[in-house]
Amino acid sequence: MLLCPVVLPAGRQGKLERKTAFKQVSYFSRLRKARHLSAEAQKITVIEFLLPGVQQILKGLNEKQRAAVLAPDGPVLIIAGAGSGKTKALTHRVAYLLSRGIPPEEILAVTFTNKAAEEMRERVWRLLGNRWQVTGGGKLSGGDSPNGLSPGTYHLSPRAEPFIGTFHSFALSILRREAKKIGFFPSFSVFDEDDSLALVKDVMAELVISAKQYPAGIIQNTLSALKNELITPAAYGGDESSFTKTVARVYALYQKRLCEANAMDFDDLLMRLVLLFEKDRPTLEIYQDRCRYIHIDEYQDTNRAQYQLVKLLAEKHRNLFAIGDDAQSIYSWRGADFTNILSFEKDWPDAAVVILDQNYRSTQNILDAAHGVIARNKLQKEKKLWTENPAGESIFLVPVANERHEAAFLAEKISELFTADYHPEDIAVLYRTNAQSRVVEEAFIRGGIPYRIVGGVKFYQRREVKDLMSYLRVLENERDMVSLRRIANVPPRGIGKVAMVKVLARDTGAMNLRERALAEKFLALLADLKTEKEILAPSR
Repeated sequence: MLLCPVVLPAGRQGKLERKTAFKQVSYFSRLRKARHLSAEAQKITVIEFLLPGVQQILKGLNEKQRAAVLAPDGPVLIIAGAGSGKTKALTHRVAYLLSRGIPPEEILAVTFTNKAAEEMRERVWRLLGNRWQVTGGGKLSGGDSPNGLSPGTYHLSPRAEPFIGTFHSFALSILRREAKKIGFFPSFSVFDEDDSLALVKDVMAELVISAKQYPAGIIQNTLSALKNELITPAAYGGDESSFTKTVARVYALYQKRLCEANAMDFDDLLMRLVLLFEKDRPTLEIYQDRCRYIHIDEYQDTNRAQYQLVKLLAEKHRNLFAIGDDAQSIYSWRGADFTNILSFEKDWPDAAVVILDQNYRSTQNILDAAHGVIARNKLQKEKKLWTENPAGESIFLVPVANERHEAAFLAEKISELFTADYHPEDIAVLYRTNAQSRVVEEAFIRGGIPYRIVGGVKFYQRREVKDLMSYLRVLENERDMVSLRRIANVPPRGIGKVAMVKVLARDTGAMNLRERALAEKFLALLADLKTEKEILAPSR
């Protein structure tokens, strides 16, 4: 056991804190023997663990979660099994760094969804409690000591916050500032999947490429995969197949049309940022210094572009905290490479490694069944999850002849549960795809079983929302032809296809009187909205 010359609290509470602290020291000592943490790293960590305020952040964490949160500076890999408190460990880590006095603007935490990012932000601020407050200052100050380690109140300016967001939002925030370095205006538009597909179709029509022979959706997916692999139009080639040649033609013109529209698609955000950092070392170093402490959630789901971006940002200060689980990698179909997490220790040989293996979500029967399946993987980071929860109900595998027999079995089983005093709200049926719901619904209707389908079109994918977003894009970037085409007849204005081409070219002089009147009315509306945009502040 490692002993540190520190002053511990007295009294009954002090006895409890001493017991907790020395238990923690003992665990770090075991980690050192496993060559994960050096003795010096243990010493620093234990001293910080005993600081006032840090114990509050560590409250409710198990032994290994604490080890993850208190891991020393440098590369850290957290293998977090399903239901083991991965998000909890990550958010407590960020809060711990802030309580140490690390400038918040030097902390980067990347998640894969906006929802996860928002949840993380809320958890961090909740953890810090009333020891932190927002002021108008602009600097971080804390307690009585210059490094902010003494107890006291810390003041966090709205301009001095950790960046907690997705890969794409992080890339977008940088590219807005550095747009001119890559030949764009800062007001560039970002095309979503529908916008991108519309442009692919336009390009294919322009190149007289058959959509029947080469479906636009497949071409679009191929372009996305190429960008995720950091393959530019100039670098793409490989074989001489007709498909490859077709993709190469579309890719080159597609990128050209994006540039002309002062626009990027989602995949461009990451590819262009990585290419900028690789070519412009001074710019890279600016953001390396701004992102001294990097945290990556769901590391097993990173693709090549994301992996390369993280590697470039972390290579200077080496404070990379990656958390994930190779056993939960399910996005290889969209470019995710789970070997990124398996090769972490090769990339960072001095990495500290902590395995979170206590599950809080499931019963032991479920964990054992899952382990029985995943244990057959040849490439994996070995772990066996355990839980303090009861063993729970047994798992049944029911072979059926087809989907209709499956649905009939579900209806029969649920009817039995109703007679056993269960209610509809106690029961859930999960399926992989929405297409599978139809046969289940039919069986429920026949059996008189009440049900509710959960899910639907995402908010930002709704037609009316996309229309409004297109208006906003055009007001910000008048060269965005895809958005302009979308709104020209929303609401219906009677602008025909031929007139539409002239509107896009701003060529009202070549129109007949009726077309010109309709077009000029539409363009006048845009001008009025643009004036309003400059006057009115955004709603909050």
